[in-house]
Amino acid sequence: MSRIALFPGSFDPITIGHVDVITRSLDLFDKIIIGVGHNTTKQYMFPLQDRVEWIKNSFSDYPQISVESYSGLTVDFCKKVQARFILRGLRTSADFEFERAIAQMNHYLERGIETIFLLSSPQYAPVSSTIIRDIIRNGGNAQPFVADGVILK
Repeated sequence: MSRIALFPGSFDPITIGHVDVITRSLDLFDKIIIGVGHNTTKQYMFPLQDRVEWIKNSFSDYPQISVESYSGLTVDFCKKVQARFILRGLRTSADFEFERAIAQMNHYLERGIETIFLLSSPQYAPVSSTIIRDIIRNGGNAQPFVADGVILK
């Protein structure tokens, strides 16, 4: 049985921190699916199509990484793509508390899916999509903090 992991998120936009977690986890899994979640009640800075394309461009040299968009429960998407693991990156203790609650609920909903936490590399701990969006909104240069495939206008 393949070790398939889903790395879910909105990736609005995908950051160098996300890239770090994904590439460092390649030895742990046979396949990683980057799941770009779509929530109709959430306002995104970048369109879903751009976010998916940026991620595909960023990981085009990695055949074991694929990108798909989804809506609904993450555990339901895991079942659809046969992922037994959910991969999450942790930057801070606040991230851990938030992610722990989600992981426990996901485990309650689907006992066959385990969440794996990977600590961010220290140099990427301050990088978050929220901060990147704020830099962009205020006219700053966010390009050094996003994945190579992201084209900011």
